[in-house]
Amino acid sequence: MSQATKRKHVVKEVFGDFVTPTENQQIVKVIGSRGNNLHETVTAQGETFLVSMPTKFRKNIWIKRGNYVIVDPIEEGEKVKAEISSILYKDHIQYLQKQQHWPEGFMDKTSEMDQSKKQQEKLEDKEEYISDSEDDESDLFVNTNRCKYQYSESEEEEEEDDSEEEDNESSGRRENTLEIQS
Repeated sequence: MSQATKRKHVVKEVFGDFVTPTENQQIVKVIGSRGNNLHETVTAQGETFLVSMPTKFRKNIWIKRGNYVIVDPIEEGEKVKAEISSILYKDHIQYLQKQQHWPEGFMDKTSEMDQSKKQQEKLEDKEEYISDSEDDESDLFVNTNRCKYQYSESEEEEEEDDSEEEDNESSGRRENTLEIQS
């Protein structure tokens, strides 16, 4: 079997299969990568330890901080105490919560993340509605590195005689004033 075919089957297995942890398996949260396919994890009780990624996942599936995984314990391990058996994504987490297999320690954190995402989406929708309904230019970028100039053109007062007015108009003389605001 070629590498591409193996990769296809591994990806299909990870995304398609909904697994539940057995008696000796547990769900942990990845809190960081330590290199050499080792990841630091924390349990629902707060215990931290290293887990290894099996070779079938390497270069095929990526794990980042905050992901949840199901691990098999390694009895003889001192530093590395478990090996990843499956990676849990959003759909898998929802499935495990419905089946009552999700740990209580992680229950609050996932519901808080979902609530914060929903609140953020509501705020974005509200801001989008407000920005669409108003035609003001208050959200435009203002360059603060430039001096602000206010130009004003004023013609001489109309109280002057008609002859002076005609002279001014024929010469095209206007008073231009330039004020610098700081």
